[in-house]
Amino acid sequence: MGLFGPLKPLTQANEDGKALAKTLSWPHLMALGIGGIIGTGIYTLTGVGAGLAGPGVILSFALCGIVCACAALAYTEMSTLIPTAGSAYTYTYSAMGEILAWIVGWALILEYSLACSTVAVGWSAHLVGWLEQGIGLHLPAVLLNGPAAGGIVNLPAVFVSLAVMGLLLIGARESATLNIVLVIIKIVALGAFVVLGLPAIQAGHYDPFMPFGFLAHETNGEKSGVMAAAAVVFFAFFGFDAVSTSAEEAKNPGRDLTIGIIGSMALSTIIYMLVAAVAVGALPFKEIADSGEPLPHVLRSLGYPLVASLVGGAAIVALPSVILVMMYGQSRIFFVMARDGLLPSIVAKVNSKGSPALITLITGIFVAFFAGFVPLKKIAELSNAGTLIAFVAVSLSMIILRVKKPELQRVFKTPVFWLTGGLAIFGCIFIFSSLPKESQIFTLIWMAIGLVFYFAYGRWNSRLRKAK
Repeated sequence: MGLFGPLKPLTQANEDGKALAKTLSWPHLMALGIGGIIGTGIYTLTGVGAGLAGPGVILSFALCGIVCACAALAYTEMSTLIPTAGSAYTYTYSAMGEILAWIVGWALILEYSLACSTVAVGWSAHLVGWLEQGIGLHLPAVLLNGPAAGGIVNLPAVFVSLAVMGLLLIGARESATLNIVLVIIKIVALGAFVVLGLPAIQAGHYDPFMPFGFLAHETNGEKSGVMAAAAVVFFAFFGFDAVSTSAEEAKNPGRDLTIGIIGSMALSTIIYMLVAAVAVGALPFKEIADSGEPLPHVLRSLGYPLVASLVGGAAIVALPSVILVMMYGQSRIFFVMARDGLLPSIVAKVNSKGSPALITLITGIFVAFFAGFVPLKKIAELSNAGTLIAFVAVSLSMIILRVKKPELQRVFKTPVFWLTGGLAIFGCIFIFSSLPKESQIFTLIWMAIGLVFYFAYGRWNSRLRKAK
């Protein structure tokens, strides 16, 4: 029994009918990570970040990449040490105890669910714009917006959420295989942007490099600066952690998870910095900041309207892969929490394909509801808050187990673990402090609601507590 409740054993037998099928290899996992990382963030947040930091948004991406790389190393060690589903929730449960594990699991709900809904709404906007500009088809406004925006429901967002849910119900391997195709489409589109935009870079567009300074500070009620931009574009990086939620389904966890997590993180960071450098170098950053679709806007301004349409079309085709990865991760978090007794056990049942069908269905409906009816303003900051909490928990868990259980055999060891883990923890706290105050307050309220649920249900139905 730890200070924060019982500790889950590092290896634990699963109940009959509550084990996930081992169907994924490292190409599936690396594509899963890239599919989650490269998506809405790079297609839309490049402009938002440029508006907050100017050309310094390149530095914002780099700083987020460094923090996430440190966290990724901790994730890799923990996922290979504890190759079961649940990601940060499971690692925290084994290292620090049940109460903190519940808090992390609750934070992951904030991360994954809101991110899924946000991407679904973003996909809807791209689709509507492409239909209107491409073929002149105008859909009824009441079916493109939620009640708060004067409509009835954002029907395309609901549709794509439910479609991804249906794909996940088919099975993890089939979903991951399709995701590889979508990832290739996204990388080709971003590659075309870099190749065409590179010759148009003007050195003057990088001066001044940090017009709003480095630290986040409020200007006219909104935070700006490189760190303020980092707090927003951080949304573009999480996704690799969803790979660790698939640990139980990896054929060879030691090899597959290492390649999947580190490989997807490294490749995505390089792509992000290239795209950001080309975008703010080809056009003045204020022009990019004013556009809802910054990459196609740059291409159109450079005289490539056809390629701009193709890049926009690639976003429509490929963004569902981000929803797939996030919804996949969310369903696995719910699955493990239910298997541990902290949520009703019925949702931990798996179907004949080894997929948690009921919880996938519930997750899909939940995401579709928010995407269709709820206006999710400043959703990137709110999603980031949940992710930052999870990253801190994983890094701290890695350090604690290194100190308490150094004798454990580790397939992968985080280099200079105390420094790497410490940088991840400090970096995440620094980024969290750069979030808007309302986002920080909302996160604390969300955590308080989660604790109420835990003490009302989870604590009394915990399998570990009953086994004591």
